[in-house]
Amino acid sequence: MIETIRNIGWSIVFSVVGGLLGMVLLIVASYIVPRVIDRLTPNIDEQKEIARGNSAVAEYFGRLVSAAILGVAIVVAAAVLGGIMAALH
Repeated sequence: MIETIRNIGWSIVFSVVGGLLGMVLLIVASYIVPRVIDRLTPNIDEQKEIARGNSAVAEYFGRLVSAAILGVAIVVAAAVLGGIMAALH
């Protein structure tokens, strides 16, 4: 019985720590990814094009940034789930 409670405690610790680290990683990714895209497309100023109403650039930029952030979120979710599963066994 004590081992079960200890395992549940560790799974809570892993999920909280993993969730906090995941939030930090997502904030960092949402800060870095647009700058990387800006460097990869030096001849296009995405913010200026979006401000001018160029919807093609806005959709392209939005899709790339959202795909990168979703990718990081999936990796973080897998890491948190792995930590919980490791604590429960």
